[in-house]
Amino acid sequence: MNAGFLSLEEIDEPDYGLDVPGAKRKISNKNSKLKKQKLEEVTEGSCEDAEAEPEPAEGMAEEKNVKAKKKKKKSKKKKAKAVQQEDESATVIDSKDNEKGQMLYEDEAEAYAEFYAWNELRLHPLLMKSISRLGFKEPTPIQRTCIPAAAHQGKDVIGAAETGSGKTLAFGLPIFQRLLEEREKAANMLEEKGEEAGKYAPKGVLRALIITPTRELTLQVTDHLKEFAKDINVRVVPIVGGMSAEKQERLLKTRPEVIVGTPGRLWELMSGGEKHLVELHSLSFFVLDEADRMVEAGHFRELQSIIEMLPMTSGTTDGQSQNTQNCVTVSSLSRKKRQTFVFSATLALSADFRKKLKRGSLKSKQSTDGLNSIEILSERAGMKPNAAIVDLTNASILAKNLEESFIECREEDKDAYLYYILSIHGEGRTIVFCTSIAALRHISSILRILGVNVSTLHAQMQQRARLKAIDRFRANEHGILVATDVAARGLDIPGVRTVVHYQLPHSAEVYVHRSGRTARASSDGCSIALISPNDSAKFASLCKSFAKESIKHFPLESSYMPEVMKRLSLARQIDKISRKDSQERANKSWLERSAESLELVVENYDSEEERVKNFKQKKASSNHLKNLQQELNGLLSRPLRPKTFSHRYPTAAGVTHLIQHQFEELAKQNGDDNLVLGENKRRKMVVIGQDCVEPLQALRTAGHEVHMDVKERVEKRRNAESLRRKRKEEKKRLRDQRRKQKKQSQGRE
Repeated sequence: MNAGFLSLEEIDEPDYGLDVPGAKRKISNKNSKLKKQKLEEVTEGSCEDAEAEPEPAEGMAEEKNVKAKKKKKKSKKKKAKAVQQEDESATVIDSKDNEKGQMLYEDEAEAYAEFYAWNELRLHPLLMKSISRLGFKEPTPIQRTCIPAAAHQGKDVIGAAETGSGKTLAFGLPIFQRLLEEREKAANMLEEKGEEAGKYAPKGVLRALIITPTRELTLQVTDHLKEFAKDINVRVVPIVGGMSAEKQERLLKTRPEVIVGTPGRLWELMSGGEKHLVELHSLSFFVLDEADRMVEAGHFRELQSIIEMLPMTSGTTDGQSQNTQNCVTVSSLSRKKRQTFVFSATLALSADFRKKLKRGSLKSKQSTDGLNSIEILSERAGMKPNAAIVDLTNASILAKNLEESFIECREEDKDAYLYYILSIHGEGRTIVFCTSIAALRHISSILRILGVNVSTLHAQMQQRARLKAIDRFRANEHGILVATDVAARGLDIPGVRTVVHYQLPHSAEVYVHRSGRTARASSDGCSIALISPNDSAKFASLCKSFAKESIKHFPLESSYMPEVMKRLSLARQIDKISRKDSQERANKSWLERSAESLELVVENYDSEEERVKNFKQKKASSNHLKNLQQELNGLLSRPLRPKTFSHRYPTAAGVTHLIQHQFEELAKQNGDDNLVLGENKRRKMVVIGQDCVEPLQALRTAGHEVHMDVKERVEKRRNAESLRRKRKEEKKRLRDQRRKQKKQSQGRE
């Protein structure tokens, strides 16, 4: 009996933490019945012992037997009492477990309903677990269309969708799905037939190679895929330039299954003979992300070399490189046809693209042309004729929730309008795009002098500095990033509310990607283009290419501009003096460093008067700089107010549309507070006219449509240029006339 009792205790569910909600009640009932039977057996045994009295006997042996029987009776009673107590505690635990099981069941049902949309894609349970953990409620349109074709039909995919539409998971989930299916197949074959698992799921070989155009996008895609790879034990490694090549070689020695990289560093390691990258015999996926950037003229010549190293998808060795042919081949059971994914934000394919792939008519251009179109890029990468072509871009290519606008201004006034936008409409994260690094440095310097905290990002920065700039921008809820087009592609930073085009990009595709940093997925956003007279015709043609006949003019309060211009004038003077001083110091230090390296002594041949004069000039410049800084600090210490604002009588100022909008919002908040929380709520003090209003809010409140006609804009620009030229000629004529009169008067004297 004791042995059976112990065995029942060892398999009790609460002790082992087993959560089986449906079966707990049945098991606990069985346990209680068994315990009752034991209790009855113990009590019956004690009664029989009590009824059976010992016969009288002589000597000490009989007394010992009586004492032993008494002890046995006491021990049986204790055991019966312990069984009864355990039975009572078991019923309590059983009720608690039933409640816990019911709660778990309800939570699972709720989670199942919440992520029900993903069940249609028939993904692996481990991938569904990651989706639930990361909180992706439902697949995006590009994911819903591409994943079934890639994961279950094994097709190649050419996909195009607006920026921020979830293209990373559209090719990432099919990769993980296939790797998991191969592992399960290998495990089943090992159990059934005892065959080696390496034939079906080889380990330590490269399975997926993903190529992206920029370093930032590479690191972002890697981080995104790593979040899913946590639950399935798949290694994802980034390979980018600007970082230690030795460290990346050490990472490759771990033989990761998935590699994400830029063409430059990948080809550098491949041409150097890196084994893990050269042995491409087991490659199952080849992905080109942001392919429209890859085919730009003069870019990514290394990509063509990488594509030429890929094994032929048909299984033949014709045209393969020597490195690929020398690879140790694996069993044909573990090597399927390679899948090729080409994703882009824009897509331009001819009507007979599939026929060209089938005939291989694009191969004839291989020796002469580069990768100058998505068609040629796809064909060279091994795209099959039955590829799934998914084009979800709309006519304008831009995101649906994006509100576009522009501000017309002179080239020299762009700084003022940029400062106006960041000061009056500084809510949310903002990215300011420039086409040149010189313009970026000029803007960032002026804004920092004006007390605006900005981060910068451009191609000449070291990779560590670039990553730090992005991290600072992510950490600040109202951060400002001034960047070149290196930040235009792929960066997925949540909360970017506004994109400002300080300088127009060189192409419509770059404009699409710039604007795509906001209004990502289901969120909304705003883009503002600062248009000078020289940019007017170019901007009109951009709008025409996006099928936009009209675009909103961003609302401006001209009453703020005098104060803005005053601050900007001081900032420009400070910047000019600071730049001159820093340049002199740099030149002097360069001369001193050069003299030290040559072991020369630099003598100063300036006279005493020149030294005194230079000292006085430096002192005067320093004092002037201090005075300008003090004056600017005094202006910056006060909020930016319109010219009509009265310090003594605030109600005497004109009510702008921004202030009117704030009055309405304040009235709504007060009404809601009174209804919900009553009069006991302590309200936050609001300064009317000073709280920032989002650009998108201001645009929706007071923006007005402007018709964009290219011919009209070109004609307007020509008229403005001719008028400017006439004024210049008139000024020159008057100046020459005055000089002539002055000479004549001097001759008479």
